[in-house]
Amino acid sequence: MSSKVTIQDIADALGVSRNTVSKAINNTGVLAASTRDKVLQKAQEMGYKQFSYLNISEAAKLSSASDANISEKHEIALFLGNFVGNSHFASTMLDKFQRELAQLGYSLAMYRVTAEEIEGLKLPDAFAKDRTAGIACIEIFDHTYCRMLCTLDTPILLIDSPANGFGSPLEADRLYMDNYTEICRFIKDMAERGKKRIGFIGKYMHCQSFYERYMSYRNAMYTLGIPCPEEYCLTEHEPGSFNPEPFQEYLTEKFRKMKSLPDVFLCANDAIALIALQCLKNLGYSVPGNVCLCGFDDSPESKIVTPTLTTIHIHSQDMGFCAVQLLISRINEPSLNYRTMHVETNLIYRESTEDK
Repeated sequence: MSSKVTIQDIADALGVSRNTVSKAINNTGVLAASTRDKVLQKAQEMGYKQFSYLNISEAAKLSSASDANISEKHEIALFLGNFVGNSHFASTMLDKFQRELAQLGYSLAMYRVTAEEIEGLKLPDAFAKDRTAGIACIEIFDHTYCRMLCTLDTPILLIDSPANGFGSPLEADRLYMDNYTEICRFIKDMAERGKKRIGFIGKYMHCQSFYERYMSYRNAMYTLGIPCPEEYCLTEHEPGSFNPEPFQEYLTEKFRKMKSLPDVFLCANDAIALIALQCLKNLGYSVPGNVCLCGFDDSPESKIVTPTLTTIHIHSQDMGFCAVQLLISRINEPSLNYRTMHVETNLIYRESTEDK
């Protein structure tokens, strides 16, 4: 009776390490798609039965896949409009995104797209289109640059995107967090507490997510029959990632000129809420004594600031998983209609709205 085929037997037959075979069969770690296919095919030929991830028919499908589309182009390019460390959302999403890609046999190459490259409509110097199966863009908010990327004949996924407004949509799949449901819930909750003078802080054309959050605020106020005084909508100035001082000066001047503060400020993200909090404190106002604050992101800082910040939690890991599903399905089926997906968010009440 023949002996049971082991991982070591397959490794010996192929002249590769036992670790390489284990990665291919268990679909773990980072491994070139061509190597993975070769291992799976040899395992099938030798009668190996203990596939933990792929069954035999799936292994056969991988072996017969187009070399040009799968085996040669096994790299996913990640274009970043900001440093990963500057975005809580991007850094937490990236972990899941990279692990899911590795399980599918793709490697990840990250590129920081500079302001000069965006202005000149240039691709990053090290980017190699001939080995790139798809491109994911995180927080690249220049509409002209994104439109250029959509002409590369390479699958594109925009994770957040330039604010579209009334313009024609970009020819790419788009992934966002749900910017509507929990903002509407927050506005309704505040109104039921008697806090109906509600303002908004954040330039709504900064990106599509800011636009959707502002529109959600306006829609909720309209639905509830509550006016939106323009003096409480501080939407003209960019926050500024690297130099927040002009934005601080802008908010301080706006707060100082108000005859009275609103009951609540809803901010486009946590970073803006934290700047607003500091400006209000500098002017002698108390949060939540004089005005309540709500952010969006659930950043680490929101949990430790005084007072702790009411915010809306983004499920970044879920977004990482959905990003892989959208991009890989586009690679496999290029003719699909372009899709827009929103991932659930959750409102978290803390001290800045008089909650413990």
